[in-house]
Amino acid sequence: MKNFISNLGYFLKEARTIFRIDFLSNVFSIFSIGLVFFILSMVISGWWISKEVVEVLQKEAEINIYFEENLEDLRIYNLMENIKNIKGVREAKLVDREESYRRMEEILDKEARILELFDENPFQPFIEVKIDIEQVDEILEDIKSLEDIDYIRDNKDIIDKLQKIITVLTIVGLLIITATGISTLVVISHIIRQGIYNNRDQINTLKLLGAPDSFIGFPFLLEGLFLTLVGGILAFGLIFFTFKLGYEQIGTALLFVPLPNMEVLVKTIGSFILILSGILGIIGSFFGLSSAKGN
Repeated sequence: MKNFISNLGYFLKEARTIFRIDFLSNVFSIFSIGLVFFILSMVISGWWISKEVVEVLQKEAEINIYFEENLEDLRIYNLMENIKNIKGVREAKLVDREESYRRMEEILDKEARILELFDENPFQPFIEVKIDIEQVDEILEDIKSLEDIDYIRDNKDIIDKLQKIITVLTIVGLLIITATGISTLVVISHIIRQGIYNNRDQINTLKLLGAPDSFIGFPFLLEGLFLTLVGGILAFGLIFFTFKLGYEQIGTALLFVPLPNMEVLVKTIGSFILILSGILGIIGSFFGLSSAKGN
């Protein structure tokens, strides 16, 4: 351990020298690795956001039941009681015309002025029903059998589609992680082998002087680790600026979709990318060293 610490300055100096020998190739490799990690990050972000949205929608799953116009208050009350007694219904609440109007004003925000074009309140009262999403089919069947029901609006199709998107993104994410790992290992392994070839005279001299393989190979391992870590940092920077510029626009475009906290999302994905880049850099360097040693 003491020998390693005392030689650390030499290792870093040699790693810098190896990097400079094939400078342009190494720089292009960093950008390539950074771009690959950035694409991986965006896929993971899409998967995470979709997963969060589905979980929130499932917890807040509700259906809106519109009843016949001019229905008497007593019959509305009886209808609500019948709905509450259905298995899987957690809550049933009457939303009158005024509250419907206020909700739409909040949703439209600055665009709410278009509601002023109507002479009368265009919204109808309805019953807002919180449900267990796992029992949505049975609940809908029971509600449809009740009298005085005019129309039922549910979000089941949206949730089903989001779940399919999550499945697709999970598969795509796993494929991209695999492709990222393989491509990064190949690139780093090739760079290490090329570096060993370019420095073969110095390596032979060190071997003649009795230097162990670990002493000779450690600067190359540092080079591979440096390339992937810088690529990971580059990807993290791209993620940060992409989310900073686009996350608010996504939230504005998808008013009804609850997005996860941007800061937590960026930090978690950034940490994952940096850890992954470090691991791949070390493994790729070992592959390059072992293949060069075998040859």
